[in-house]
Amino acid sequence: MTILSYQTVLLSIAILVLTKIILTYANKNKSKNLPPSPPALPFVGHLHLLKKPLHQALARISNQYGPITYLRFGTRPVLVVSSRSLAEQCFTTHDMAFADRVRLPSIKHVTFDYHHIGAANYGPHWRNVRQIAAVEVLSAQRLHAFSDVRVGEVRDMARRLFQSWKNASIRSKGSDYFEKVDLKTKLFELSLNVMMTMIAGKRFYGENIEDLDQTKQFREAVEEFFSLSGPASNAEDFLPILRILGVGGASKKLDHLGEINKEMTQKLIDEHRKAGGEKKKTMIANLLELQKENPEKCNDKTIQVIAVSLLQAGTDTSSNSVEWAMTLLLNNPQVLKKAAAEIDAHVGSERLIQESDMSNLPYLHCILNEVLRLYPGGPLLVPHQSREEVSLGGYEIPQGTMLLVNAYHIHRDPSLWDEPTKFKPERFEGKAELAKRMIPFGMGRRRCPGEGLAIREVGLILGTFVQCFDWERIGEEFIDLTEGSGLSLPKAVPLEAMYRPRHAMMKVLSSLST
Repeated sequence: MTILSYQTVLLSIAILVLTKIILTYANKNKSKNLPPSPPALPFVGHLHLLKKPLHQALARISNQYGPITYLRFGTRPVLVVSSRSLAEQCFTTHDMAFADRVRLPSIKHVTFDYHHIGAANYGPHWRNVRQIAAVEVLSAQRLHAFSDVRVGEVRDMARRLFQSWKNASIRSKGSDYFEKVDLKTKLFELSLNVMMTMIAGKRFYGENIEDLDQTKQFREAVEEFFSLSGPASNAEDFLPILRILGVGGASKKLDHLGEINKEMTQKLIDEHRKAGGEKKKTMIANLLELQKENPEKCNDKTIQVIAVSLLQAGTDTSSNSVEWAMTLLLNNPQVLKKAAAEIDAHVGSERLIQESDMSNLPYLHCILNEVLRLYPGGPLLVPHQSREEVSLGGYEIPQGTMLLVNAYHIHRDPSLWDEPTKFKPERFEGKAELAKRMIPFGMGRRRCPGEGLAIREVGLILGTFVQCFDWERIGEEFIDLTEGSGLSLPKAVPLEAMYRPRHAMMKVLSSLST
């Protein structure tokens, strides 16, 4: 049999199987009271409507069909919720019913066979790794213990920016000189350094890098993960025929990344074990101590899962949040000036801002809230899946339905927010309760456990940038706010900006370089 005829047979079989699945599913749900739905196409369902970025495409569908809509991604039923009240019902009244995750084939290996904290179904394994992460890694006590790591990395970034400006200003012969910087790249490097130093005591960018080949491979794996991932990024997850025919390459790339993650994290664990307690202040060191006390609860795979979960969930999201914050501040210089004045008044110019200063900087908190409202780190919450049939909004939702909550759309709902698309940090001044309307970190039992770390890290980076440097746009035009696509919410056009040290901070910044 020729290759062509072999592929034809496979295609025919796949079409027959797919048709049977779709017809069986359609007949099964024909009598159910399902939410509104746009017209679907055979086989692909509503996949043809999913233009990038996905959160905007789903928002357009919700605007036309209502805050609860029923779609079909190939063979998979999907519920889209874009109402704050309905989302709250999903994660309070029906929290247990929607406690499972969607097992997309493409992410099987990159999430350690769905053992990743964010990908595991509700059950004993998830409760165990979630509890370990919450207590041993992300508790207030542990976050405080790692504060000097975050502060050290942020100050090193400030030092390198200052040194780059200083070298350029000497050539240009002027202290008023503005230097150009690629902020997207710098912020990703900073966030990855923060996470890896906390996890394993290793830096991936800058000076004093150990094992260049190893760090380069792991760094590239992290970067590629974010470019390939997303709730509906890979069509083969929803059209089994594509997997049978081997069409597309995302799944294979993610499988390869999964192997790299396993190999590299095990190597980090082995290095810690070989060091015999010399590497004391890292997450892996803490978890290895826990392993001695309870090896069944915290084996090597558990440590790997937690390490990769933190890297995948806490790197790109944090750097993107600061990038959006700086974009909005550059487009709104009066807000930037007000934030700098607050830091000057409460921190001064004799020292650098610390995490402990954040409680005295309410306007900076308002800025962070407004950035997370307009550009949440996950515009679509990590997909859930119904464990049983659910009644929601007057409709019947079948068991096994994928739930997508559009946080981006909820955060811009005109019934909840005045001038919803406008960057207006003042809306939160004296109204901290407004932040409870937002869901950037999810809700319910599957709420992101890294919220405290994210707020600390993003606040410290943004506060340091505002305190230490004057910032300007590269040209007169406003910076492009076009959104990209992916698991997080990147800018379509990476942010570049002009900066120079603030005169009042020259002495402090100079001391960092000595």
